[in-house]
Amino acid sequence: MSSSLNLTLTDELRAFIDRNCGDGTLYATPTEFMRDVLREKKERLEADELRTGLLEGYQDAIAGRTTTFSGNLKADMAQFRKRGQ
Repeated sequence: MSSSLNLTLTDELRAFIDRNCGDGTLYATPTEFMRDVLREKKERLEADELRTGLLEGYQDAIAGRTTTFSGNLKADMAQFRKRGQ
């Protein structure tokens, strides 16, 4: 499924897009360029979320907030939730 989005850009942003599209560039059209920019931003935000989760996990480990994995993730998560109440 696709949908369209109309944007109003400053002259500076439009010129930036135009410099990165067309002959001699990586992108044939402004649409291709904008899709790639948006995908890159999405990936960056997802990577930030993962990094934050990893850092929280390290902080938990440093503080001794760990549990031994039993081999059954569902059971371990249920036990963890019980202790959190």
